[in-house]
Amino acid sequence: MTPEMVLDVGMDALWLAVLLAAPLLMSALAVGLLIGIFQAATQIQEMTLSFIPKLMVLVIALVVAGPWMLQLIVTFTQRLFADIPGMLG
Repeated sequence: MTPEMVLDVGMDALWLAVLLAAPLLMSALAVGLLIGIFQAATQIQEMTLSFIPKLMVLVIALVVAGPWMLQLIVTFTQRLFADIPGMLG
């Protein structure tokens, strides 16, 4: 196994982590920004006002993007397992 192969697998794994985190982080960011604007406009500083909607949006995003995320993980794992013999010899 050459250092280039190790770097390629590591780069693919990091890219997969970015793709998996993006839908959840972007949805939480959008809701947090909207709630922050609402809180600044109304001067309501209730902590649960920001936590509960973010939690609900994250659950919805996970339900919507979950099959796609699972498919990415399974494809990466299958490709990695299929490439192991070529990497070793």
